[in-house]
Amino acid sequence: MSNALPEDALKPTDRDFVAALASGLEVVMAFDETHTRMTLSEVAERTGMNRAKARRFLLTLHALGYVRKQQRYFELTPKVLQLGYSYLASNNYRGVIQQYLEEITRQCGESSSLGVLDGDDVIYLARSAAPHRLMAITLSVGTRLPAAYTSMGRVLLAQLPDSELDNYLSQLTLTRYTDKTITDSASLKAAIQQAREQGYAITDQELDSGLRSIAVPVFDTHEKLIGAMNISTNAARVDMPTLLETYRPLLMEKAQLIRQTVSV
Repeated sequence: MSNALPEDALKPTDRDFVAALASGLEVVMAFDETHTRMTLSEVAERTGMNRAKARRFLLTLHALGYVRKQQRYFELTPKVLQLGYSYLASNNYRGVIQQYLEEITRQCGESSSLGVLDGDDVIYLARSAAPHRLMAITLSVGTRLPAAYTSMGRVLLAQLPDSELDNYLSQLTLTRYTDKTITDSASLKAAIQQAREQGYAITDQELDSGLRSIAVPVFDTHEKLIGAMNISTNAARVDMPTLLETYRPLLMEKAQLIRQTVSV
């Protein structure tokens, strides 16, 4: 995964760039839902570091309480949550949005989420989960999914200026997840432009077979983009007319309420 950085961001060769801090964060980010416990060798492989360098960072994180060591294995501790708490605490509008997501779930019986764009991914900031499970992985706050293949991702990419969108597409490596996945840049760009024009995006089983979703952009009272809000469902249970005629108006109604009540 590549992360798009601001144009004025420091480069690793700049004198003010702290390489040790960057490497330490890279070690933390190497742990995820499929790599919850790793050996030193596994951490070194996932980060591209040599064993000696990876060992120093793991032991430092262990000394600071961010990593737990059990024999040959390392795993993150709950203290890591403190790194993200400041961001979550400063965004107190999430509580209001969470209520709207839960209302959506109560009204249609499906899962609803709020996500933001982070590099090539959509990261989930709030979620109301329906009882039925939609994907092989468990979706929760902090989950990352590739933006190109999700309805929230395409809605958010549609908000980018043309130059930024073209730059994103030029660097993106497209992956086929299902037989419905868009795998060429021209078709993906057309889908994103369509989302921009119509004000919503639908993805139909492109990331996971059976997963169908619809998303709309969400703005605050000052017209600042907050993120994207979606409803995700099972394609065998909910057809496209229901998605468009029932779920789309519901999403747009809640997005309008957020626009009238939330100030970021």
